[in-house]
Amino acid sequence: MNEKQFLEQYKPGDYPRPSVTVDNVIFSMPGSSPGERRGPLPEELRVLLIKRGGHPFIGHWALPGGFVGPDETVGEAARRELVEETGLSDVQVEQLYTFSKPGRDPRAWVISCAHMALVDGARLSLKAGDDAKDARWFDVKAEERDDLVYLYLSDGDVRLSATVTPGSDGVEARTIESSGLAFDHAEIIMYALSRLRQKFYLR
Repeated sequence: MNEKQFLEQYKPGDYPRPSVTVDNVIFSMPGSSPGERRGPLPEELRVLLIKRGGHPFIGHWALPGGFVGPDETVGEAARRELVEETGLSDVQVEQLYTFSKPGRDPRAWVISCAHMALVDGARLSLKAGDDAKDARWFDVKAEERDDLVYLYLSDGDVRLSATVTPGSDGVEARTIESSGLAFDHAEIIMYALSRLRQKFYLR
């Protein structure tokens, strides 16, 4: 059998296939970039979240994102979803990590390729759209105690929290408790915070 014959008889449906999504972790702080600044993460650090308008997790807050289309790359999907759900364009996102833990999405087998960016949110105008009911910047606080990470997100009277086990040695983090955050997005935010520290700040 040559390759042409092999491809003609090949049946993709014989193998289970996941859906692929993207999630965007967009951090904001004053100034367009921290540059070579060193020190602790700034007190004014914020993260962009949207309020879900549909199931699952309807009414919960989540990272902007969605399913990757068959005719686009994950990077293109990340930028498209960011525009559709928040109105933000011209944001340069970079790939962060692929989250693939079984059961991370109650709908089906879903793998997410997360992206991140650091912007000056004060210079950007948000406009919730698509299936997002609202889009806001949330203050970010993270504390490590007793081998657990406690995440606190707040904007006015909206307060979200989660308790996460830190990942290590190829083992993804695990959410123990989450109040108001959808899916495994607390884990994605914590991973992005770790990357932000590595790139721009000392712990």
